[in-house]
Amino acid sequence: MNVPLQVAVGVIKNLDGKVLISLRDPSLHQGGLWEFPGGKIESSETAEQGLARELKEELNITVIASKPLITVQYQYPDLAVQLNVFLVEHFSGEAKSCEGQPFKWVNPDELASYSFPAANQSIITAARLPDRYAILDDVDESRLLKSLQKILDRGVKLIQARLKTLPTVTVERFIERAYPLCKQHNALLLMNSAVENERGLDVDGIHLTSRHLMSITKRPKGMKWVAASCHNLLELQHAQNIGVDFVVLAPVLSTATHPEAETLGWERFAELVSRINLPVYALGGQSESSLVEARQGGGQGIAAIRAFLD
Repeated sequence: MNVPLQVAVGVIKNLDGKVLISLRDPSLHQGGLWEFPGGKIESSETAEQGLARELKEELNITVIASKPLITVQYQYPDLAVQLNVFLVEHFSGEAKSCEGQPFKWVNPDELASYSFPAANQSIITAARLPDRYAILDDVDESRLLKSLQKILDRGVKLIQARLKTLPTVTVERFIERAYPLCKQHNALLLMNSAVENERGLDVDGIHLTSRHLMSITKRPKGMKWVAASCHNLLELQHAQNIGVDFVVLAPVLSTATHPEAETLGWERFAELVSRINLPVYALGGQSESSLVEARQGGGQGIAAIRAFLD
């Protein structure tokens, strides 16, 4: 791969949660397609400085605060790029087109209906995903619904039902009540692939165990969302190759249940994340305060079992 062109990109969200996209001039590389605003980083700038300058020049908005969202490396036939993407939820000024390019505000779930450059596809996914992923375990079957309600009350919008040991009829009965509850809170519910008959359940997608991930060569069909558990680079690359939407990488830190397990640590986590173009959640010893480190390491956010129940 050639030395990539360094580009700063902003996923700008307004108070309504809508995302700003603009139309590339037909004369430019990948012209005529929609994109997230931004531009080339100058040699004297950091990525954040380049983004702030570009957004001021293009849209006349001033970035108050931004945080890393995802870094994407992509090789087009004629150009290698590295997109350094930031989430911008705090800015001043009213967006307007300073360079004549059309732009619009769209709901994140509508992004997939617009034509973007190929390098932007993982950005679209990252823009649609929250920064917290709750794992609902089946350790205490009697508290499942109460635990789910507690997670939802904390504002978590992405949940995995990891109900591996429960009888099928119990899982079905739980999902019948849990899925409508998640919909009321605009939350996504995924089912772990180790659950028997998981594809017959009314949920938003599937979360593949690492064993199931490595046993397949194509993305499971008919699933709105496909996630996977990964522990090393081989599994991460395979997840990307088959078209998984996002992954969980573990264990980052030691946990109370497996204190003897070898951990990745934040440095190795960041190194692995930098090798793929997928949203990655850090799992293992995570708490709400870990969000900053996960983001700094290039992750989408954190995944946890107990952190959202404490």
